[in-house]
Amino acid sequence: MATKIRLQRHGRKGRPIFTIVAADSRVKRDGKYIERLGQYNPNTNPATIEINFERALDWVMKGAQPTDTARAILRYKGVMMKKHLLEGVKKGAFDEAEAEKRFDAWMEEKATKINSKKDGLTKAQEEAKAKALEAERVVNESRKAAEAQAAAEAEAEASAEEAATEEAPAEEAASEEKEG
Repeated sequence: MATKIRLQRHGRKGRPIFTIVAADSRVKRDGKYIERLGQYNPNTNPATIEINFERALDWVMKGAQPTDTARAILRYKGVMMKKHLLEGVKKGAFDEAEAEKRFDAWMEEKATKINSKKDGLTKAQEEAKAKALEAERVVNESRKAAEAQAAAEAEAEASAEEAATEEAPAEEAASEEKEG
């Protein structure tokens, strides 16, 4: 039986969530599987990956072939690196302690990359929020200035009408005196 490590699609339309499974290669994509290894959610940024590291490593060491996407996920989580190092130990290139040391160094480097990406995303969100608030403040100030100008114009018109209405009775009185 040819065993594959692949993804099963779940979730609603446009919002998939994948289950990482070890399954017979002849079975349908979302069909029966041998063992559930983890979950992959590409909807978050960065993507959320939960995987049973030991079981995934065991399946890869037994010869299970991951699909392209599953291979990328396993590489991202370090399963493929660990497999590579364990094969080096089997061949006698180095001992198991050296393999663990190299793997830990690789995992620390990977963790710093992931944390820097998360920090960058957080910083970008905060900057976008600050820009939006600044743009809103500018619009509010221009709106207040326009309202103040409109109020001043309305006041000027009202005082001009008052002056015109005060002058009108004076002119009427003067014209009545001339006529009379």
